[in-house]
Amino acid sequence: MQPLLNSRQMREADRRTIENGTPGFTLMLRAGEAAADAACRMLPQAGRVLVLCGPGNNGGDGFVAARILADRGHRVTVAAMKPVADLSGDAAEAGHLWGEAVCPLAAADPAGADLVVDALFGTGLARDLQGEVVEAIARVNGAGRPVLAIDVPSGIDADTGLVRGAAVKAERTVTFACRKPGHLLYPGRAHAGAVEVADIGVSCMGLDGPAVHANGPEIWLPAFPRIDPAGHKYDRGHALVLSGGPGHTGAARLAARGALRAGAGLVSVVTSARALAVNAAHLTAIMMRVCDDPDEFSDLLTDDRFNALALGPALGVGEATRRWVEAALEADRATVLDADALTSFSGMAEGFAALARAPREHPVVLTPHEGELRRLLAGPGEVSAEAREIAGRPSKLDRAVGLAAFANAIVVLKGADTVVASPEGSAVINENGSPYLGTAGSGDVLGGIVAGLMAQGMPGFEAAACAVWMHAEAGARFGPGLIAEDIPEGLPAVLRDLLG
Repeated sequence: MQPLLNSRQMREADRRTIENGTPGFTLMLRAGEAAADAACRMLPQAGRVLVLCGPGNNGGDGFVAARILADRGHRVTVAAMKPVADLSGDAAEAGHLWGEAVCPLAAADPAGADLVVDALFGTGLARDLQGEVVEAIARVNGAGRPVLAIDVPSGIDADTGLVRGAAVKAERTVTFACRKPGHLLYPGRAHAGAVEVADIGVSCMGLDGPAVHANGPEIWLPAFPRIDPAGHKYDRGHALVLSGGPGHTGAARLAARGALRAGAGLVSVVTSARALAVNAAHLTAIMMRVCDDPDEFSDLLTDDRFNALALGPALGVGEATRRWVEAALEADRATVLDADALTSFSGMAEGFAALARAPREHPVVLTPHEGELRRLLAGPGEVSAEAREIAGRPSKLDRAVGLAAFANAIVVLKGADTVVASPEGSAVINENGSPYLGTAGSGDVLGGIVAGLMAQGMPGFEAAACAVWMHAEAGARFGPGLIAEDIPEGLPAVLRDLLG
């Protein structure tokens, strides 16, 4: 698995490594060499390199890289925020290793370089940049030259991916030991470019704090449901998807198709009698069950063969939908709640959380986008300070983790950098998506895929992370022209490659 370390964890990993006998300057020498190697891959022929060095250890890495690049035949200029004489610790030793002239940052001319190496600030940045640094970054971004960032692009918060005042736009980033959340969370992902990880002898294992990883098959493939050669469709679960009324039925059919393509043995759309004819005209392998109110739905769920539910898209916002949600949660099935199922509780976060927190055997998965999360946690009404605090957190990762703990549910906070979080605080950040997934109905399909995987017995967190990855992979493979109906049809090819 690919762990993502926040800045506090990275400091702890460095500290442990140094305490175990590796001097900090040795780590700096290795980091600088890795940066120089990456720079040479970007500029294989001797050329002009501008290295921008900050006042701390990131700047020290830059001084080491500058020395190595000069020794390899490049014409290197170093511009620094501080004179070498004013540096301290390992950075001062690295500055003396450079041993050549250093110009002030204000005099740096990125337009005259073939490659710019950004070594101003790394993971330790904890404030917004100001003054001459902002001006220097503006010159770098405006010069149109390739940029290699060391550790993280300067100005990007390594924990949140947010821009702290201004941020370098890099073509590539070389980081150490592990990637950081800010490499995957936007806008940091867009600023970092292609990220490579260099092993400099710092271990990412055994650190305290939340376990955050890049989403990938190694996390959930061991739990993926496999078909028993002697089995039958009833072994693979029966998912129910609730439909909206006449004129609002398409979202449920998209979700149902996602559940069926994800491998659920049977899928039924729960429809009102008024919407029955509309749904029947479009469905073949997907069956239908008629329920006109939540009480009938509760009666249907006395049959425990219906083991996964998906509801919310196009159900409508209001009391009626809240009653459907209550019936679903009281039945204690693996449940996906999306869209109107969440928005119907706007300004009622505590009441919603009380429903979700009730003792239950099966998982609840919430799949909001950012607007739905804000409406649930900070909508009009008597919302608690805790809920509003979660909604106001600057980090998307922290918002997802906070909602998961608050509601005791797995949260899929959707977007270009979808985060899947568990109530225990573990999380994954997805990175294989496509902008073409930003199309009507795409999220409905995703909810159906989650339900289809849980119907087959896949644990909730793994099912959610797997569904996000498969949904994104199908969209990325299709590319331009993608519509929501294409996503389920792309799943068989994704599954063939996953399962061999």
